[in-house]
Amino acid sequence: MASKRLSEECGKVGDKKKKKKSCVERAELCAVLEEEQVKKSVKEAWSQRSPFKQGNLELDCHPFPHCIIRNFLSSQTFVDNLQKELLGLNFHEKSNDLYKFKQSDDLKKRTEPHIAGLRAALFGPFCSWLGEVLGVELEPTVDISCAKYEHTDVLLCHDDELEGRRIAFILYLVPPWQSSDGGTLDLYTTDSNLQPQSIVKSLVPSLNTLVLFEVSPVSFHQVSEVLAQDKCRLSLSGWFHGQSLDRPPRHIEPPVPRNPHLPRDETLLFEWINPVYLDISYQEQVQEEFEDSSEIQLKDFLKEDKFREVSEALRLSQIQWTKRGPPNKRCYETASLDTLPQCVSACWELLHSEAFFLLLSNFTGLRLHYLCPNDDDDEEKDQVNQEKNENEGEQSREASGSATGTSSNMSTEKEPRTPVCCGEVRRWSHGSYTLLHDGEASQAEYALDLVLPFGCADWQSEFGGFTCYVANEEDEELLTVYPEDNSLALVYRDKETLKFVKHVNHNSSGTSTRRELYDFSFVYYE
Repeated sequence: MASKRLSEECGKVGDKKKKKKSCVERAELCAVLEEEQVKKSVKEAWSQRSPFKQGNLELDCHPFPHCIIRNFLSSQTFVDNLQKELLGLNFHEKSNDLYKFKQSDDLKKRTEPHIAGLRAALFGPFCSWLGEVLGVELEPTVDISCAKYEHTDVLLCHDDELEGRRIAFILYLVPPWQSSDGGTLDLYTTDSNLQPQSIVKSLVPSLNTLVLFEVSPVSFHQVSEVLAQDKCRLSLSGWFHGQSLDRPPRHIEPPVPRNPHLPRDETLLFEWINPVYLDISYQEQVQEEFEDSSEIQLKDFLKEDKFREVSEALRLSQIQWTKRGPPNKRCYETASLDTLPQCVSACWELLHSEAFFLLLSNFTGLRLHYLCPNDDDDEEKDQVNQEKNENEGEQSREASGSATGTSSNMSTEKEPRTPVCCGEVRRWSHGSYTLLHDGEASQAEYALDLVLPFGCADWQSEFGGFTCYVANEEDEELLTVYPEDNSLALVYRDKETLKFVKHVNHNSSGTSTRRELYDFSFVYYE
């Protein structure tokens, strides 16, 4: 009897398993993938980096290898039901320096019939097909999620490189879509340093089209900002994992030149700055507030007539503006200093002057002028820097093979450092941004940031263009500084704090004229 009951129970369990298995809807893929000759031709074309097209499948290798498969799923009913299941998922707002969109949870274990069916097809038969085409062994790792891009959502320039990612893919499930709707997949060329240069190809999303490309040191791409206000760019995306391609050492940009102050006296301050900020007792109040929070905004900083004069000159003069890149790090315009009109050049001199260095010392308590006294924190930082310099010097002497013995008797006292700064006049408009990047994190140091904005009287926070400060390797924002006319923003950051300027989106353009925001951006070092 016991064995009979056990047999009956096993039958019930088996029935349950069958029912669960039958819930997965089989995803039939594009017929062209079944053709052996097509597979051989794609494999040969991919290895030779040459174009190939057959039916719904197209391979192009400019600017880097990518493949487009139209009508990827053979059943329109399956596509419709897949869309419904995906739109029923919970989506989470995702926003940082690189992107803004909504994303689902990982779809690795979702049990909806069509999601499960597509997942099985992608990471089963299609993964095998792809491995044969590439001639590499792809892992069974399932890495897939769903994204919704709506009005002003964007994913800026990046290369997708992360250990284990070999092939990236995107399956579009969109309504009828035109290039004017935005949301295109833009592909970049690269320069001799493997840095992205310019967009040379834009793929417009199309329903039931799969795009895939090899993740490599040159696979720079972006999802352009969605401009359509009434459409949702729905897509499934992820990666097939395998042995990563070799990456050469990342290009390191040359450091931005730093300069000591210009020999200008306090006459400049009285000419340009609101008298309230030149009062010693008020400077003490500013310093007390700054030392509490490491940041402050000084409203109506310049005299009103000076502010208006510079504002007009920035908008109307024939300043030569140059776009700064590369786009995986930044995209905005900077003014050529030798083309600045007189009043703008004078404002630049003000922020670069000895008198202003001393004023900043009074505002912040930082040693930006020799008249500013030391404090305990400064001495501690100097001790750390001195020990670092001594160690580097000792290593240098050892490496040079010095055998005279005189180096051990040399004084290890560190010469007082000369405060320095670097700065630029910037112009921000639709599409401008800066990004966090690896090089910035490794070179971060103590510094005082200064930003003085112009032309933002009607600027709104939803336009972007604000500066965010974040802790290194963390998503949480420590501070957000919004641009405000004639409001001097000062922020002191340590070696673990990074900053970026949020992408300026389509809303900033207005109905008839292009809005532009200007600022003087300086960084001061003790």
